[in-house]
Amino acid sequence: MRKTLGLAALAAVLTCGAANAQQIDVKIGVLSDMSSLYADIGGPGSVAAAKMAIADFTKDHPNVKVEMISGDHQNKPDIGTQIANQWYDVDKVDMIIDVPNSGVALAVSQVAAAKNKIFIVSGAAASTLTGEKCNANTVHWTYDTWMLANGTGKAMVKTGGDTWFFLTADYAFGHALETDTAAVVEKNGGKVLGKVRHPLNTNDFSSFLLQAQSSKAKVIGLANAGGDTINSIKQAAEFGIVKGGQSLAGLLVFASDVAALGLPTAQGLVLTETWYWDANDVNRAWTKRWQQERQGKWPTMIHAGVYAGITHYLKARLALGPGEHDGKSVVAKMKSIPTDDPLFGKGEVRADGRVIHPAYLFEVKKPSESKYPGDFYKLRATIPANEAFRPLNEGKCPLVTG
Repeated sequence: MRKTLGLAALAAVLTCGAANAQQIDVKIGVLSDMSSLYADIGGPGSVAAAKMAIADFTKDHPNVKVEMISGDHQNKPDIGTQIANQWYDVDKVDMIIDVPNSGVALAVSQVAAAKNKIFIVSGAAASTLTGEKCNANTVHWTYDTWMLANGTGKAMVKTGGDTWFFLTADYAFGHALETDTAAVVEKNGGKVLGKVRHPLNTNDFSSFLLQAQSSKAKVIGLANAGGDTINSIKQAAEFGIVKGGQSLAGLLVFASDVAALGLPTAQGLVLTETWYWDANDVNRAWTKRWQQERQGKWPTMIHAGVYAGITHYLKARLALGPGEHDGKSVVAKMKSIPTDDPLFGKGEVRADGRVIHPAYLFEVKKPSESKYPGDFYKLRATIPANEAFRPLNEGKCPLVTG
């Protein structure tokens, strides 16, 4: 009798082990700008980061099988929506990640909610994604316009930059960054003297910079990103704007932008990021692996966010186990598990979908201060996780009650 019970117990253990080892199949789509002004901050680098995240996770969890596809939204919301619908409906993609360009991201977020799928934002910045436009299917990982405004904007005002003129990309991201930064400037005793909006991916900033120069504002806030930021800073140097006494506030500047500008042009820029490749040994080791596919490039916080977002998503899928799980259930599980990855450390996904982790205020080094290639920043301040992002109850997200 005792032998029979022992065999039964062994059989139960083996059955449980077999169930836990059942294969979990997921499909991820990396949707980015592969060929235009945001290709260096996302694009192929995001694909490389996604591959690394998948390889690292599946090495430890061989029962998790991950297929990945990628696509180019061309910075057009209609194309992004078309791809998202195709991926979710026909190609059976479970989760879409990245999507630099807030206009495209807001459109994809709506598709994910309608299809009850998952969308993890690493590339887009609009704080409305966790505010009025939030939904139960979207997670906003890396950074947002509120964070950028309260990092760079507040620092500039507190060090004397109390009059501002905005040079703004004319779409959802630029508008959100201008609005959030203007609110910070005025809250801290500064004044906005004016603004001008430029088309996305323009080559000629001369008329916009002349308006900014003639405003006599102490700070010209660049509410743009990627190639637009690079071109506006280069042309500002040609106009002698900084030499004339005005400061440039790069409200969203990436390591790839600094590399493209060069330290002689970028030196002195103050910026806010949530991840920097050269911050510690772990980031440096990760960067070396990433550069095996992206030789001569420097990873951005967007690339790090793709890696971390996929890692956390796969943890949630593993916790839920085999079988199909709808998007809301997976995102709910992501919110219930603390985030913890080698690049961002410990954090959380809040009820509004905002991922909370520290941010860092950096200043671009002078050429004489840089010791090796990619040695771009010096740290001015660490912004604690509970201060880096908008308080939960201030975003007007319908998911937040009380």
